[in-house]
Amino acid sequence: MKKLILSLILSISASAAIAQTQVKVITVVESIVPMGIGRSRIIESVDTLGITNVPTTKTDREEIRVNNYNEYKLLNMYSGVGINFQNIASNDAIVSSKLMALLREGWKISFVVGGVESNAGKDDGQGIFVTRYILTK
Repeated sequence: MKKLILSLILSISASAAIAQTQVKVITVVESIVPMGIGRSRIIESVDTLGITNVPTTKTDREEIRVNNYNEYKLLNMYSGVGINFQNIASNDAIVSSKLMALLREGWKISFVVGGVESNAGKDDGQGIFVTRYILTK
């Protein structure tokens, strides 16, 4: 009987902890367009958008657009002659600084997801490298 009561108490407290969990997504977009033509940024939404407010049918995009977000500038990964390692190191320092600020606020990094978009055709000089940091509190 004691085990049953203990299990019940643990289940209720775990449910309460899940209900109070917050999630934040930070997206890092790094341009791989040479000559500084592309734009690289850290994007952080300030607004929240409840999933119940997002229609499941085709809709006007303005209905689900978030207007308030923070945008932090980063340097492009490529220069006129190829990969710019100094820019990459600079971006790492900026992203690390942002993540450290969030960790000090009590956020924890739960998942990191990365991807690359490029057409990879002949003489392809376009694309982006995207990293999403999913944080919980």
